[in-house]
Amino acid sequence: MFELLPPLNDRNLPWVDTIHPIVVHFVIAMALIAFVFDLIGRLAGKPSLYEVSFWNLLFATVAIFIAIIFGQVEAGLANPYGASRDILNLHSTLGWVLAGVLSVLTAWRYVIRSRDPQKLPLAFLGAGSLLSALVVVQVVLGNQLIWVYGLHTVKVVEAMRAGLV
Repeated sequence: MFELLPPLNDRNLPWVDTIHPIVVHFVIAMALIAFVFDLIGRLAGKPSLYEVSFWNLLFATVAIFIAIIFGQVEAGLANPYGASRDILNLHSTLGWVLAGVLSVLTAWRYVIRSRDPQKLPLAFLGAGSLLSALVVVQVVLGNQLIWVYGLHTVKVVEAMRAGLV
């Protein structure tokens, strides 16, 4: 039988380093900046920022699915231990929730933009603040997986392979 992935390296990955965090940083930046531009556009009366926000939201929505694909593969290879299992499960679940929220917000935003690109309902800003809060929670969980539990770091992978973890 043939192997789908090359042999795993010292980070327990088939590629040089984790790809999920690289892609997910684009999602984080674009989703948060979309909300910031909407807020500034609304408060400062600069509806031209709504267009920038829309495109950031659209690309964040596409990028989150790429991040999820790599995240799921890398999570499957992570060998979580102890409390990291629960955090990884929550992080994975919240990633899918965020993909759904981003998709719905992007579709809603497309309708708003089609009707009147110069106006943005206050309800959409509320939804954007909810999205931002979810992103922050997701960042905290992801940081715990890397900086507290060391998933996919060389020392933790070595300890796992030696049976120490």
